[in-house]
Amino acid sequence: MIIIPAIDIRGGRCVRLRQGDFARETVFAADPAAAARRWAEAGAAMLHVVDLDGAKDGQPANLAAVRAIAAAVDVPVQMGGGLRTAAAAEAAFAAGVARVVLGTAAIASPELVGALAVKYPERVLIGIDVRDGKVAVAGWQTATKRDGAALVREMQSLGVNEFIYTDIRRDGMLGGPDLAGLRRLLATGPKVIASGGIASLADIEQLQALAEPGLTGAIVGRALYDGSFRLASAIRVAAGSRAEQEVEI
Repeated sequence: MIIIPAIDIRGGRCVRLRQGDFARETVFAADPAAAARRWAEAGAAMLHVVDLDGAKDGQPANLAAVRAIAAAVDVPVQMGGGLRTAAAAEAAFAAGVARVVLGTAAIASPELVGALAVKYPERVLIGIDVRDGKVAVAGWQTATKRDGAALVREMQSLGVNEFIYTDIRRDGMLGGPDLAGLRRLLATGPKVIASGGIASLADIEQLQALAEPGLTGAIVGRALYDGSFRLASAIRVAAGSRAEQEVEI
């Protein structure tokens, strides 16, 4: 399991939201590329970038910042937010992104997901973003009646092999990850990256115990920016070190 620092971009700046609420924003860095260099230099094996404006408005709005991030680091960058057309996904790849994360498109345009999965094997992921057990789309602003596990099975049939699972109510709240929800999703057999709520090295240790059934990574945002723990410590715990041995003083 790898630790993947999150870089959420709104208005060209690196920010974090609470529960996906655009009215509850904290700015952490004016220059997202500088944040990317910081995490890459600290040992990140991958970065997770979200275009928050794109997620809300339906088309990428911060590709210049994404391009700068990709150029600033030597690690792969995966990006989501507003990627709802083939042209938008192609623009993300052209900006230097290694993998794209689709969310709304999985509900609205499954044929697009299938086409991209065929054209870009292993480079298309689906974000399974749930609130109260049901998938939410359009920057988490619109609820659906779709069950996350059922959506995973549908996307697997189209050739998607990896998913990012986020419990929206936990995102940015530092209350711990949704272990029960992750277990339900992992039971369907896919590769899964956990996101949302990670607050401590103990949380990462609990996630690491799920790595064998298919948990490939954990996206960490606010806890890293707040300094709750260091990225190097999180990487060691994710590799199997015990959390209590890694607590920062």
